[in-house]
Amino acid sequence: MPVFQSVFERYEKKYVITKTQKEKLFELIGDYVMPDEFGKSTVCNLYFDTPDYRLIRNSIEQPVFKEKLRLRSYGIPDENSNVFVELKKKYKGVVYKRRINMTYSRAVDLLCRRKIENSKDQVYGEIAYFMGLYRGLRPTVSIFCDRTAFFSKEDHELRLTFDGNIRFRTKLLDLSLGDEGKKILDDDLLVFEVKSLGAVPVWLSKALDVLEIYPRSFSKYGKAYEMMFAPQGEKVLV
Repeated sequence: MPVFQSVFERYEKKYVITKTQKEKLFELIGDYVMPDEFGKSTVCNLYFDTPDYRLIRNSIEQPVFKEKLRLRSYGIPDENSNVFVELKKKYKGVVYKRRINMTYSRAVDLLCRRKIENSKDQVYGEIAYFMGLYRGLRPTVSIFCDRTAFFSKEDHELRLTFDGNIRFRTKLLDLSLGDEGKKILDDDLLVFEVKSLGAVPVWLSKALDVLEIYPRSFSKYGKAYEMMFAPQGEKVLV
C-alpha cells in the first residue's frame, strides 16, 4: 500500500482547455512527463459548508485567504474503502492542504455524525477544530470528474492533472451511491491544473505560450454553486 502524503504546500495554476489543446500540449511535453500512481481515475468529492454557504461565498469573492473541507475518494467507495478527509487552505496564491486517510465509514462518522475520536494526530485535530469553528457544517454538494494525472520525469513534485466530464449533484450525497450528476462544463472542455513547489520548468512554460494557454480562476464547487442558484434557464458562464 502506498504511503500517502498528509501535508502539502504548493502553487496551483488552473486552465480551462479543449481536448484538442490537450492533444497539442502533449505533442510538446510528452517526453517530459509520465503517468502518476493513480493514472486514470474517477475523483469523487463531497464538500461541506454551512447552511448559508459561508465557505463557498467567501471563496467566490477571491479573498487573500480562503478554506474548504471535503471528503475525497478515488473511485466509488464502499464502507471499507480508503478515502481522504481534506482541509484545504489558500493564502496569497499558495495552497496548503492537510489530509487524513481513513475508511469511508469512519470519515462519514467524523464529518456527518460528528463522532470525533480521541486522536493525537495533528491534522485530525486541525480538522476537528475547523468543524467546531464553522457551526452547522453539513454535506452540501458532491462533485465528480474523470482525471488523468502525470508528473514530471525530472521533478516528481510537479504534477499535471486533466479533469473532464465534471458533474455535480445536491441530493443523494452519499458517495457510495455512484457518480451521476449534472454537467458543469461542455463535453469538449477540461480543467487542466499545474501543481508545483515553485516556478514551472521552461519546457512547460514554452509549451503553454506556444498554444496560448493562459491561467484563469476556476472552482468546481464555485461553478456548481452558481448553477445551483442560477435562475431557471439561465446559462452560467465559465
